Amino acid sequence: MPVFQETSHECRDFRIIPSRELPLPRLTPRPAQSSSSHDKHEVVIIGAGPAGMMLTLLLARYGLGDTLMCYDSKPGTLKAGQADGLQPRTLEVLKSLDIADEILNHGCHMSEVAFWNPKTSISLGQEWGIERTSFAPDVIVAARYKHEVTIHQGRIERILEDNLNQYSPNSIQRSTKFIDFQLDPAGDTDYPLKIELEQETIDGKKTRKIIRSKYLVGADGAHSQVRRSMGLELTGETTDHIWGVADFVADTNFPDVRKRCAIHSDVGFVMIIPRERISSGQYLTRLYVQIKDEVPAEESDSSDPLSRRKSRNRRAAITLDFIMKQAQRVFFPYRFSIKKGMEVDWWAAYQIGQRMTSKFSMTDGSGQPRVFIVGDACHTHSPKAGQGMNVSMMDSYNLAWKLAYKIHGLSPQESSHSFLATYEDERLKVARQLIEFDTKFSSMFSGQIGSDSSVKGLTHEQFLKVFSDGSGFTSGCGIEYSQGILVQTPAIENSYPIDGDDYLQGTLKPGRRLLDSVVRRYADANLRHLQDDFLSTGRFRILVFTMLDLLDPQGISSKALTTICNNTIPTFPQGSVELVVLHPFLERAFEWADIPSCVKDVAEMKFHGPVHEELYRTYGVNQNTGAIVVVRPDGYVGIISSLSDPSQAETYLSRCLVRVL
Repeated sequence: MPVFQETSHECRDFRIIPSRELPLPRLTPRPAQSSSSHDKHEVVIIGAGPAGMMLTLLLARYGLGDTLMCYDSKPGTLKAGQADGLQPRTLEVLKSLDIADEILNHGCHMSEVAFWNPKTSISLGQEWGIERTSFAPDVIVAARYKHEVTIHQGRIERILEDNLNQYSPNSIQRSTKFIDFQLDPAGDTDYPLKIELEQETIDGKKTRKIIRSKYLVGADGAHSQVRRSMGLELTGETTDHIWGVADFVADTNFPDVRKRCAIHSDVGFVMIIPRERISSGQYLTRLYVQIKDEVPAEESDSSDPLSRRKSRNRRAAITLDFIMKQAQRVFFPYRFSIKKGMEVDWWAAYQIGQRMTSKFSMTDGSGQPRVFIVGDACHTHSPKAGQGMNVSMMDSYNLAWKLAYKIHGLSPQESSHSFLATYEDERLKVARQLIEFDTKFSSMFSGQIGSDSSVKGLTHEQFLKVFSDGSGFTSGCGIEYSQGILVQTPAIENSYPIDGDDYLQGTLKPGRRLLDSVVRRYADANLRHLQDDFLSTGRFRILVFTMLDLLDPQGISSKALTTICNNTIPTFPQGSVELVVLHPFLERAFEWADIPSCVKDVAEMKFHGPVHEELYRTYGVNQNTGAIVVVRPDGYVGIISSLSDPSQAETYLSRCLVRVL
């Protein structure tokens, strides 16, 4: 077909590049650009590991890209080892950032766990042996992703940085070491933090420089210098249990090598974590190997230099050959070795310990939190439950939107200090749960089925129960935040719209995340995931479960939607609150004209119905009563109210957001 005339707008050029989410609205003045602006930042982050990179990325997406800086002492991303497992909740968050596809496509999925224990009957001529006792799902709770994923930590960091570069390409500065900070409001009231850095030039020279910031976040690991500058320490216990870990291509006839395995034998314990495919086309396997008997144990005291030196010497005595020989003993009668001609990808020895700080933040003279720590800087533990990178990134996920709201002037002035303080309130409790669970979990791993007195005669059933009971926590899907400014738990009364308490399977509760479901969008009849309407853009969402009376112009559903669209949402800064609407009808037996016009105006592509009749029941909502749910920017439920009382949603949002009307 010939074209006689064609015109196009220059904005079409931007349609060929990856789309970017709109930043949050900003009510405060943007910092004036000056010759010294490169030495002043609204947020400075120390450490570009997963926690620091996640925080930098989120703040950049929320609109702080040109006013923040992340410094890292390393010259590049991690090359080998460390944390490589992603839990279901972390995958949900990465999906909400539209950066999960490469991880899901190229990572190794762990959907099932195999449990192996000492043989109950030994064949003639065998001194010991192992046998499979049972299988169990890796993820027991309801989740969008019913599996864990293992993929190289360095690759995760690169994926985060690639996305960051779309929003703020110059926010990471490497080969820069944090030295110290001071609270110095007299020097600059707007940028009260005075931060000293040491930078290494291309020719290897080191120079000191001073920068200023409004906020400082330490994401610099277990040996955090930011934490030390805050006057905080990691306190806790280090056990005598020494473990070896190695990543390699395995040569084995063990049948479950591509599954996550917990293997107890009469001579020790091994955990298998299957890893992703490498460039040769072969697949890596990670072994965690308990080292016992051969290396003498002694008392460990992390505060005693002599004890620390002894622990280092113990770990130094463990070689790769030592680890593999112990693994082969545990796997007997199966063969297990490094594939001939292949190099070991990475190996290390470590000592189990659970430690955390008493505080995650530091306030200035007015009581405003100014300095924060996230990730390993404030909690360390064993790798057995696969929590390290996940909990660390979720620390940043919790903190990022709260910092952005404070800096953008979106949080009410009267509650701004306590608003930021919710980071420590919420994540400190999660860290305590982590330490408690990891202590129990790692002790079970280090015990010996049926005979180890240190775990009081551990049985397979006990081990399996701890594994199953902890699934809500380890998956990240069972995390619950307590009542406060951002979590309002109403008294349970006749008007409360939620029935049931099966929260791990989706029943709504303030302080818990919103479970994903597959719904059918009304506008185009497409199936989609409900969580895709709750992207990590820093917005609050009002999720309305309408009733069967939706088609009645005078019904409760119509009145509630009209109030929310015309009164509640316009009360707050434009673009800070979004509407998502669900209806209970399985059949499309109505038209746009049959429902409040504001739904099409405000939520045309966020208006969905059920694919099956279980949708409302999954969330504990009765389709005859409906519900209004306010969901925080991090996907956690803030408040649930009756459909007949939409004012509760506005009251809740008024505590979180500044009013403009």
